[in-house]
Amino acid sequence: MSRKRNVIVAAGLFAFASAGLAFPFYMASSRSKPVIDSSKALPPQATFRGPYINTGSRDIGPDHNTYSKK
Repeated sequence: MSRKRNVIVAAGLFAFASAGLAFPFYMASSRSKPVIDSSKALPPQATFRGPYINTGSRDIGPDHNTYSKK
């Protein structure tokens, strides 16, 4: 009984891992509806997070320029 259960668990783990590894390829190949529509404006959350994504970068340093908001 335990060997049969081990095979079932192994098959389940293999199916789960396969689905997880195949997901990026599925998202990249879905051409009908893109994940981010470049013709629309970004949502407020994305524009707010943008400047803070690369704050820990040490190779270039902080950006000292000031940019006007459009």
